[in-house]
Amino acid sequence: MIQKSCSTLGRGMTVSALVLALTACQSMRGSEPVVQANIPTSYTHATGQTIAETGYKDFFVDPRLLKVIDLALENNRDLRTATLNIERAQQQFQIARSNQLPTISASGSVLGQYTVSSPSPSTAYSIALGLTSYELDFWGRVRSLKASALDTYLATSSARDATQISLISQVAQAWLAYSYANANLQLAEKTLKSQQEAYNLNKKRFDIGIDNELSVSQAQISVETARSDVGNYKTQATQALNALNLVVGQLVHDDLLAKTRVQKVTSLDVIGTGLPSDLLLNRPDLRSAGFKLSAAGANLGTAKAQLFPTITLTSTAGYASTDLIDLFKSGSFIWSANPSLNIPIFDWGTRKANVKIAEIDQKIALSDYEKAIQSAFSEVNDALAVRYNIADRLSAQRRLMDASQTLYRLSNARFNAGIDSYLNVLDAQRSSYSAEQGLLALEQANLNNQIELYKSLGGGITAKKM
Repeated sequence: MIQKSCSTLGRGMTVSALVLALTACQSMRGSEPVVQANIPTSYTHATGQTIAETGYKDFFVDPRLLKVIDLALENNRDLRTATLNIERAQQQFQIARSNQLPTISASGSVLGQYTVSSPSPSTAYSIALGLTSYELDFWGRVRSLKASALDTYLATSSARDATQISLISQVAQAWLAYSYANANLQLAEKTLKSQQEAYNLNKKRFDIGIDNELSVSQAQISVETARSDVGNYKTQATQALNALNLVVGQLVHDDLLAKTRVQKVTSLDVIGTGLPSDLLLNRPDLRSAGFKLSAAGANLGTAKAQLFPTITLTSTAGYASTDLIDLFKSGSFIWSANPSLNIPIFDWGTRKANVKIAEIDQKIALSDYEKAIQSAFSEVNDALAVRYNIADRLSAQRRLMDASQTLYRLSNARFNAGIDSYLNVLDAQRSSYSAEQGLLALEQANLNNQIELYKSLGGGITAKKM
């Protein structure tokens, strides 16, 4: 302990340490690694300005869907957890930032002593302000910890935005799934009714001896197949509603559900993609990966700084007296300064191993970042591949459905006229039913593709177009 009467050399060392702390601080972090994503400069089948800058309330057109999305943003547990993680990371950053500043504390004490030689007790009073173990950040260790905490906070915030984008997409697709499960159910019920009527007709024809039992059996097979489909789609509709309730975080009111086929989800006629470089700005999961890479660099700086000596400063200033009345009188002022130096000598390679671990962690973060960029680009291109061909597929499917319905109508007429057997009617009906199911599946895929492209481009952060 260096008291008021300590040598000039001790005071000089303290002053020199403070000056050095202010002027000689440096960072061990080093340069950032070069990111090599190796992606093309443009998308396949790309169009116009990216829709990612369009808020979800401007992208989606159905007011019921928008209401369901808002409910999910308020109640979804995953999004709530992501928000709480942001608050936690914010407090961690506050701790790291506070560690750059000295901690000042006040103390007071009363010391009573009894000795054998002096039966009368002696008492000492003191009160002081102290600087507690303040690290002089020569090598940037504390600043690297702060930088890492900040990058972690920003990565967490970006991860929350990525969760929101994913949530909006899940809600929209679950809402559509319920709609199309009901549309398929209605088609199956219509087919069941038609097949039941055909069965009744064949049964009458058999009963009066016009047809044999083969036609009745064939008609009954169609009835039971349609009845099985009705049960299947009832199950799918219930499961779709359960999935929607789960992702929203509460029961969705009946008037917010689409019980018939939804034919349009967005008001945009042209869905633009922008450039691949826009993903780095618009996709929060890529921003999160970038911040994690930056945090890994800061952790490497922290590990390198631990190879060098650590200097901490503890000092106090206040008053001390053997008499409480004289505590604040002239001559009772005391101060002390206690700089300490910790020089690593032998740690059996622990610090160097920590540096190697930090270097490996940085390489892993770099690899993860590059993979995230490549995955994002692939997601957009996959969505564009579907988008490029979906219109032709829909047109072909509609023509197939029209032709199948015409064939069914003609086959039924020929059967009623006694020209063909019921087997031709059955085949035509199956083709027509399958074509209608295929059209519903393609229409749902088309709407899901629009949602998927909006999500993969990074849309869904803002509520309204900025």
